[in-house]
Amino acid sequence: MQRPKLHVEWLGRDVPYADALTKQEALVDAKIRAPDAVPDTLLLLEHASVYTIGRTPDRSSLRQTEALLPHPLFTIARGGQATYHGPGQLVGYPILDLARRGRDLHRYLRALEEVLITALATHGIAAAARRAGLTGVWVADRKIASIGVGVRRWISFHGFAVNVTRAALDGFLSITPCGIAGVTMTSIENETGHALSPHDFAQTVADICRAQRF
Repeated sequence: MQRPKLHVEWLGRDVPYADALTKQEALVDAKIRAPDAVPDTLLLLEHASVYTIGRTPDRSSLRQTEALLPHPLFTIARGGQATYHGPGQLVGYPILDLARRGRDLHRYLRALEEVLITALATHGIAAAARRAGLTGVWVADRKIASIGVGVRRWISFHGFAVNVTRAALDGFLSITPCGIAGVTMTSIENETGHALSPHDFAQTVADICRAQRF
């Protein structure tokens, strides 16, 4: 089955988490009601600083109580432990019909990783790769991109986050990112020594997604 064309939308900088979540949920509901009328969509943005965590009773990845965290915390319908989103980080939310992609969640996760690995290589990080048993993208033992997805009636939501600038890293200090003890977070700027904006990196990701029809 031929995959539909991908609509890409840049939502801007400092986007409040609640606003992006509302937009995701509206698109998911619309695609469930009329899958052929609503295009597969990739939302790209920078969030205002925020923490998110999946719906799990284990909150050990939060190093402080919610009241002491420096930024708001949202509990959301995705897998995984705590992560941080904020300025200097590119966030992507693919709203896709996975029924047209074989109803294979693991294959979808690997496809997201492959898009990000290709995009990072385009910007000089040829060492970006998967790490056995862990979701996301790594440079050696340093994590540069996180992935956490949700699926409702085979429509995907939530997605990925790539640390583009050094400014994206400070927010991780109050959590154990993705619940991985001892993990070191890195960014494109850290790895290359060159400044790049999340918007410019978003253009690369969008071009790769359109070309691969992922």
